Amino acid sequence: MKNNPVQPIFILPENTQRSSGKNAQKANIMAAKLVAEAVRTTLGPKGMDKMLVDSLGEVTITNDGVTILREMPIEHPTAKMIVEVARTQESEVGDGTTSAVVLAGELLKNAEKLLESNIHPTVLAKGYRMAAEEAIRMLNSIAKDVSSKDEDMLIAIAETAMTGKGAEANKQVLAKLMVEALYITKGSIRDIHVQKKTGGSAEDSELITGILLDKERVHSGMPISVKEAKIALLNCPFEVRTPDTDAKIQITDPLQLQAFVDQEEKMLKKMVDKLEESGANVLLCQKGIDDIAQYFLAKRGIYAVRRIRKTDVDALSKATGATIVNNIQELTEEDLGTAGIVEERKVGDMIMTFVTDCKHAQSVTLLLKGATQHVVDELKRAVDDALGDLGAALRTGKLVAGAGSPEMEVARALRKYGEGLSGREQLAVLAFADSMEIIPRTLAENAGLDPIDVLTALKSAHDKGSVWAGIDVFTGKVVDAWSHGVLEPLAVKVQAISSASEVAEMILRIDDVIAGGQPEKSSVPDFSQY
Repeated sequence: MKNNPVQPIFILPENTQRSSGKNAQKANIMAAKLVAEAVRTTLGPKGMDKMLVDSLGEVTITNDGVTILREMPIEHPTAKMIVEVARTQESEVGDGTTSAVVLAGELLKNAEKLLESNIHPTVLAKGYRMAAEEAIRMLNSIAKDVSSKDEDMLIAIAETAMTGKGAEANKQVLAKLMVEALYITKGSIRDIHVQKKTGGSAEDSELITGILLDKERVHSGMPISVKEAKIALLNCPFEVRTPDTDAKIQITDPLQLQAFVDQEEKMLKKMVDKLEESGANVLLCQKGIDDIAQYFLAKRGIYAVRRIRKTDVDALSKATGATIVNNIQELTEEDLGTAGIVEERKVGDMIMTFVTDCKHAQSVTLLLKGATQHVVDELKRAVDDALGDLGAALRTGKLVAGAGSPEMEVARALRKYGEGLSGREQLAVLAFADSMEIIPRTLAENAGLDPIDVLTALKSAHDKGSVWAGIDVFTGKVVDAWSHGVLEPLAVKVQAISSASEVAEMILRIDDVIAGGQPEKSSVPDFSQY
């Protein structure tokens, strides 16, 4: 009997692509490194900007890491995992996205060398996990306390966050406005609303003790400005209620139609009377306001705005002290909020309503101005990062210096920690220590300095006990970053290390990539030939 050859067995569809072993690991690490390289040149005070053009031709110019990665059309699954690091960093602490991505890329780059030396990926993952825990412990030990009373420190945090971004030229002015807003809202970053408008320059930006609405008054006969405003906040339509079910009314006489119209007018007039009885001279409504009601409101000299967003209504309640009322018939004088002035102003090419000079405001607005839309967009991104840093600093109450000093101190401590280990994990810990130096190295490279000279000088300073020795990218010298006011929240550094190490561990443990084929498109007959 002849031996029949073994028939090959296919367990995956025909179009499926599969790579495994070292090929899969190399491909994944390469994808991660490419993402890190894409944003690396934006890091630090001397970082460069990226111009991103989408499929519709919309242009974004920024050096904000998470914005760049969000706008880039990334397809590779591993690269998307690195993008998630930036998004997590942004959502958790509001800043440090570029540092987290660059660190993740460097961890995988150094891990690749150890993989080539036949160090098992699980050993690397364990070593990285041990190193991350030690790094975070080290950072906590050197961090210093900060509270809302430390105004100078808070200003320094905001200025550090804006250095190297579009807001750098006006960082002193903007930092003071942000800290002032922080005091008014009693440390609640969520109650600081950032609005951006083209026109003027960044130094024309202002802090408004109240709320800005991108709405205009509903009737031209209403006053443009109302001083000593008493504000009614409505969460219901200022209209005659329509029936919930379909109804049909048969009219046989024109007088009946007129009676309906007259009755509706009476009801609307009664609603306006109720509003006026409460003492309100400003109506801010989340829903619609009837055209006839607008006329009556204008005759009574009441300023009214309609269709306000729910988030703005909540902010107005905090700013003015007004109670949000769901039924106009329940409105009383106690429900009214107050503001020094409510007025309609033109900002750039938009007409807006300013609710300002609120005496007991718990919600404020930071109005940013810039020459062009691109400028003001980047200005807002810088301010959002600074506010994120301030929030993280007050939330944890801990600070570290910047300028690459904490990374160098962590790298030094990890090398000492690694020397006490006996297993192969020691190699992973030392690789982690080398990876931490990518931050000061990148700062030096982006400033046009020699990274070898800079790292050598920094290592020497840290070995002598100078914990906050960092690089001044403007002079190229090693300085005490803390005394120079380069301050960052501890939470930003901890989150960056935690996120970067976790994603590196996950990618290292992948040894097989199975990509399903694209589903076949349904064929559509071509009738053009007939």
